[in-house]
Amino acid sequence: MEVQIAVSKVKKYATSTSGDTVEVIERPNGGVSVVMADGQSSGRGAKWVSSFVVRKVISLLADGVRDGAAARAASDALYTERGGKVSATLNMLSADFLSDTLVITRNNPAPVLLARDEDVSMLEEESKAIGFYRNTRPIINEVQLSAGLTVVVFTDGITHAGSREGRKMDVDTCLQSILENETPSSQFIADSLLKHALKLDQHRPVDDISVVALRVVSIPEED
Repeated sequence: MEVQIAVSKVKKYATSTSGDTVEVIERPNGGVSVVMADGQSSGRGAKWVSSFVVRKVISLLADGVRDGAAARAASDALYTERGGKVSATLNMLSADFLSDTLVITRNNPAPVLLARDEDVSMLEEESKAIGFYRNTRPIINEVQLSAGLTVVVFTDGITHAGSREGRKMDVDTCLQSILENETPSSQFIADSLLKHALKLDQHRPVDDISVVALRVVSIPEED
């Protein structure tokens, strides 16, 4: 069994810097985590916020802190640093090779796409961004790691794609159609979703867009 992680991202049209930050880290007890944050607004200020959040989370994960506790600590740190005046969305995907589970942590109103083979569903329980209030808790889901599992998280640039023309991206349907085409790689999935969003935005994205795709694939046994 192999866990593939891919990232595809683009900055908002006519801005110099993306306000999104994505990092991957090995977990101290085995496994890997990907952390994605989107700072409020766009440009350099948003980049500072998202980088601040991701650095905080990664330092805690490296010390063995659980994902939920790391998310709450990052929220409190941002609240303290900016006086509750700035927010960020936060997503974490953590593959734990000891328990063979995937922990999905979300402080983001945007849903998470979860697929088993070609069966796509959405994790869309109400979730709040971090930074505005103390003790903001994440939504946490845990699923079994098994071949055919696909999980996609994204920033709200996907949600806003097409809004300039009064259109909306049906992201779960897009993923469904991608998964029906043989066995796509995680990179192909991330790139395809970003490409569709850019098409809706006429290649002038109305917001920063980041897409993270995690896919579990089976590895043929050697003779």
